[in-house]
Amino acid sequence: MNYAASGPVHTDVGNTAVVAGYIQDLVDCDVYEIEAAEPYPYEYEAATDQAQCEKNANARPAIAGELPDLSGYDTLLVGSGVWWGDPPMIMRTFFEAVDAAGKTIVPFTTHAGSGLGSAVQTYRELCPEAAVEPNGLAVRGEDVQSARAEVEAWVSELGLA
Repeated sequence: MNYAASGPVHTDVGNTAVVAGYIQDLVDCDVYEIEAAEPYPYEYEAATDQAQCEKNANARPAIAGELPDLSGYDTLLVGSGVWWGDPPMIMRTFFEAVDAAGKTIVPFTTHAGSGLGSAVQTYRELCPEAAVEPNGLAVRGEDVQSARAEVEAWVSELGLA
């Protein structure tokens, strides 16, 4: 399910995954999907309640599966939603568990009005030995399906395509 300012939208692919797919079409890259060990509820209110509880508790939700070995990468294009101005708490779980030292982290987000939110600041705090690119990409959830040209321009600006 995707969430937009207008409310939930039922789809099989999340907004962030759609943007990641556009990027993967343009850039020769690997994709690792950060998935919660306990999936979020499908119903909108239950999912947002859980996300809000995690944020309020400063939780670190478990990640399903093995984490990637980042040693062979210089640049990490990191996508997530933005909930109440912040990346989901599972992004903290991820960055506290991997070694991003010496990497360049380039955030991209999908959102309902928060833009990049605190993603740049949060990733800088979590990865003090990495360079976090401030010119990330923020795509409004309801605009994802028509954002391919925006993603192409951003990837080109980064010099990746």
